[in-house]
Amino acid sequence: MRAAEEESVSTPPDSLVLYSISYQPTEENKDKAFAYLQKNPQAMMIDQTPCGQKLIALGMLEDTLPKEQITEVWRVASRRLIASAEGNITAFVDNADKRSVFRGEELPGLLKNPKVKTINGMDKFVFAARFKD
Repeated sequence: MRAAEEESVSTPPDSLVLYSISYQPTEENKDKAFAYLQKNPQAMMIDQTPCGQKLIALGMLEDTLPKEQITEVWRVASRRLIASAEGNITAFVDNADKRSVFRGEELPGLLKNPKVKTINGMDKFVFAARFKD
């Protein structure tokens, strides 16, 4: 948890990429995000930050701890990532479930972050309106 709370999560302006696959039948959004990273080398996900790299090295993508604990570690890191984001965010979040980290943590954080103006090139509040349910 210390790594999630303390390691750097900063990304350059206009470079942050997010995806949501929680509670979905496929990993299509993740696949699209990784394909985008391949074509856009300036883009970054949390995995590429010092924090994400440390969490991965500590086994936070595996079943090293109960799933709830691993999820909470990533939620802490994600909250910090979103708070430090700037510019346009690229999000692969089609059909994001309301229980997902994106809907529960990241989207509300992006809406509160004054340094984030757009998501996928559109006003962040217009983008968020599609998730009202």
